[in-house]
Amino acid sequence: MMRSTAMVRRYRWHAAVLLLVLAMVGSFFFLFPTAQPPPGPPTGVPRVLVALGDSTVSGEAAGDYTPDTDGKDGDWCHRSVNASIHHTGLRGIEETINLACSGAPSAQVALGDVKQYTEPSQAERLGDLAKRKRVVAILVAVGANDDPAFSHVLSDCVQAWLDAGKKSCSAGVGEQWQSRVDAMVPKVNRALADIRTVMTRAGYGNDDYQLVLQSYAPPVSPDLRPELRNLNGCPFRVEDLRWVRESAVPQITAGVRQAARDSGARLLDISRAGLGREACARENPAEEWFSRLSVRWTDLSDENREGHALQESFHPNKAGHEQFGRCLGEFLGTDSRAAACLPGADGNLHPANSIGP
Repeated sequence: MMRSTAMVRRYRWHAAVLLLVLAMVGSFFFLFPTAQPPPGPPTGVPRVLVALGDSTVSGEAAGDYTPDTDGKDGDWCHRSVNASIHHTGLRGIEETINLACSGAPSAQVALGDVKQYTEPSQAERLGDLAKRKRVVAILVAVGANDDPAFSHVLSDCVQAWLDAGKKSCSAGVGEQWQSRVDAMVPKVNRALADIRTVMTRAGYGNDDYQLVLQSYAPPVSPDLRPELRNLNGCPFRVEDLRWVRESAVPQITAGVRQAARDSGARLLDISRAGLGREACARENPAEEWFSRLSVRWTDLSDENREGHALQESFHPNKAGHEQFGRCLGEFLGTDSRAAACLPGADGNLHPANSIGP
């Protein structure tokens, strides 16, 4: 009887110890849960390239806009089937998707409630897309519509040409241009950070895709043909065009380069890509990569469209987008952190002159 009692006590003691150990193990995993690996990008789905940003990549002036972005219900994003993202020539890519919108500020590319021409956050749309398709690379061009307001400055330059008594546009904005660019940089950084955020939420690590930030190019040059410095071509004062090429665009490029450095994005510099191919640089406009002063005359007779009749002016045209797309495709095939698109011996643009940020 005593042996039986001792055995019961010993059993109870072992059971108590076992329960204590199990409780301690359970507490350990509760306090220090096993790290779960990220799910990773989706598999068995199309591999895609995506463009985000403003008119530089939406395809403004490249024509053939998708019907839903050519004024329908107030959407003037002007996404073109000829945009650069559709001309990379990369193998293994099953689809190219353009989410960019003409005139978009950084805040509309970023997460948030800011809309552009009725369209919501581009980053949010990217996040939804990244869960359904395998995003291989993201092209972003953004910043010029923030504090620099580059398109508005060009419009002021045209007004200065029209009014001989008006001071040059460069004289009016030149002294504050650097401060405008400085204010732009953190806004571009936020947009890029939000792009990283939605990709992380979709299961991607930073190494699972390429993030490329593209700079801007001067659409018109002080070397324009004199006979085209009018309303049929490029109505600008030469002094303003010199400021655009020698100061405005280089300073924006430096700001974009800083944003690429801050965010860890790759940089594709197109600031010198169009030299000699700007609007009004050639006698034959078919040899130029940027649009001249452009008027959609039929829109002037429609009160819902007349305000956008000049929207295509001074942007990369179809030929320009083909060249920028070619350069982007070659750049994505390299491991360079940064490159400049420059013409090669064949006359086409190629990534060259690494200028690592």
